[in-house]
Amino acid sequence: MNKKISFIPLDSTLAAWLLEKLEKDPPGGGSGEELRCGLCDLMAGSVTTLLLGAAGEVDAIANTAGERIQVGELEIQKKSRRVLRGGQEVNLTPKEFDILFFLVQNRGEVFTKEQIYRAVWEEDFLLADSNMMAFIRKLRKKIEPNPDAPEYILTIWGIGYKFNDAL
Repeated sequence: MNKKISFIPLDSTLAAWLLEKLEKDPPGGGSGEELRCGLCDLMAGSVTTLLLGAAGEVDAIANTAGERIQVGELEIQKKSRRVLRGGQEVNLTPKEFDILFFLVQNRGEVFTKEQIYRAVWEEDFLLADSNMMAFIRKLRKKIEPNPDAPEYILTIWGIGYKFNDAL
């Protein structure tokens, strides 16, 4: 699996040093000022986490880090665990939502049935992979405009599934 996000702990000493450097010798462009403001918020305790992204990746990171993820006609609301397709609410079971959210968070990355199972259930994989196939089939019926020709959850034959990153 490709890692899309890494978590690096930032202690107060490093944060203070970095903030001091940014204030003494600010780099050109708006990103340095945004980082400085973020570090100030972190030091003040108004935020507990900063999420940094490479240039060109900011939109993708912001979409997955926020409260709401919009992909095509699908809108996924993490905290309320709601899914809308074309403005209409789609009723998902808790596990269907977890599978969808996991795949959307990792758009474009291919996962085996076992990897999806372990990520969502967080326990040992059941040997019968038809269980995961049934969940994917039910999920597709609910979110896909045409479940027989899926646009969102794609099958990668011989491997598993991925959420379409071309949307």
